[in-house]
Amino acid sequence: MQDTHISLAHGNGGRYMRELIDEVFATHLANPGLDTSVDAAALNPGSDDLLFTTDGFTVQPLEFPGGDIGSLAVHGTTNDLAVAGGLPKYLGLNAFIEEGLEIALLARLIASLAEAARQVGVSVVAGDTKVLRRGEGGGLYLATTGIGLRLPGPKLAFDRIAPGDRLLVSGPVGDHGIAVMLAREQFGLRGDLRSDAASVLPFTRAALAFSGLRFMRDPTRGGLASVCHEIAQATGLGIRLAETGLPVRDPVRSVCDMLGYDPLFLACEGRVVAVIAASEADALLAAWRRLPGGAEAAVIGEIMAIEGRVVIETDLGGERLLPELEDDPLPRIC
Repeated sequence: MQDTHISLAHGNGGRYMRELIDEVFATHLANPGLDTSVDAAALNPGSDDLLFTTDGFTVQPLEFPGGDIGSLAVHGTTNDLAVAGGLPKYLGLNAFIEEGLEIALLARLIASLAEAARQVGVSVVAGDTKVLRRGEGGGLYLATTGIGLRLPGPKLAFDRIAPGDRLLVSGPVGDHGIAVMLAREQFGLRGDLRSDAASVLPFTRAALAFSGLRFMRDPTRGGLASVCHEIAQATGLGIRLAETGLPVRDPVRSVCDMLGYDPLFLACEGRVVAVIAASEADALLAAWRRLPGGAEAAVIGEIMAIEGRVVIETDLGGERLLPELEDDPLPRIC
């Protein structure tokens, strides 16, 4: 990493963020329990039955179609436990409140957080509150920790991924990123698209029933593209995506076409990307499509023995390389 100062791109989930984590945080904090490649760490490596994760939320605006910073904090944290093969149980909550925030708005956001926690089945058991001077925050920042119990199922690890495995996604991508952008009323655009922010636990529990499941991740910052590059870098294998099979809603595609965004790089907050043996891909797809919100789940690609590249087969039958994310297309999205 040659940068001398932090930029917004260092928090986008792409290359700059990976280099920052590897060269600063992981270098100084290195210990046997630290693994920057996982969404949730095992607290007791001997049995791996307890999972721990932590997250932060700075989304603007604080409320958006389909969610708000309160429900997003619950879903974002518990989803990290879910894709690691866990059942979320407990949350810790830190609130950083900017001076001047309306108490009625704060109460509404925390009520939404509490309702999301009840729906997922987790309890907020610890927390802390800080107040920042006016102008030093975005109204409200939330930081969370989560503890879960590992569910029965196959071991999930990069080293289990092999050529021929299939990639699946549990629903359309890019909804959250575009919904938040439209809620900001940037570029004079408005729409009724809703964020996909939700618990992915039903999808992860269904996937854990398949012995051929290799890996799961929720494509938040950096979107689907960044998950694909993470897999390619960790395994040394390549990924071939089929453009015709990528689920993207028409409103998302239209906004992206107008503004030059790629929906594959936009954050999702209620989707799962899974890698599974080819022999079980269709069965997992069928299981996901039977779940509420899973009707548009899709098989989107295949693991290939091509070193570290992510390739898209285009609608016209050609190929193009999908680059790794560098610039931050939509900051403050989660």
